[in-house]
Amino acid sequence: MEITSAEFVVSNSRADMCPQTNLPEYAFIGRSNVGKSSLINMLTKQPKLAMTSATPGKTLLINHFLVNKEWYLVDLPGYGYAQRGKKMMDKIQKLIEYYVLEREQMTCLFVLVDSRLEPQKIDLEFMEWLGENGVPFAIIFTKSDKQSSGKTKFNVNRYMEVLKEQWEELPPYFISSSEKKTGRKEILDYIESINNSLQK
Repeated sequence: MEITSAEFVVSNSRADMCPQTNLPEYAFIGRSNVGKSSLINMLTKQPKLAMTSATPGKTLLINHFLVNKEWYLVDLPGYGYAQRGKKMMDKIQKLIEYYVLEREQMTCLFVLVDSRLEPQKIDLEFMEWLGENGVPFAIIFTKSDKQSSGKTKFNVNRYMEVLKEQWEELPPYFISSSEKKTGRKEILDYIESINNSLQK
């Protein structure tokens, strides 16, 4: 897939206020500071499309970006940033749950995971919740440039082994680096393949 256009459309604090269209939506989510904004900018080839920040937990809204006039890339708030306080954490959790479970246009959820880390309980529990609710999702392992390819491969294999303990069928996964543009073609081709299947 070639990206010919990507534009910010709207930010919302309520999932029921999202754009009223029939276009498919591909949402991106992960723990705070997993490199979500950098990945979105890399995919769209627009370095300032999604705001990047050294401070984790900045995305508090649902952000819609229209890509190629054909589909929406949706930037969801990160989960698990404890410094927000319980009230804000609860609000964000409800926002995420409502969008993921109730938004009919949500076609696939990309769950971002830091490739340098051991499997984290919060990520595994989130994926388990997605599975229980029948939410289609894929995993993107980020920041692969921060370590050797061998270490990334080892960590990813370890992660998938842990998932096998709970899952009969493993979700698709991609290895990415926003710095080196790794995984860009594979992720966009995956989105394109789903879009094509929806048109049949």
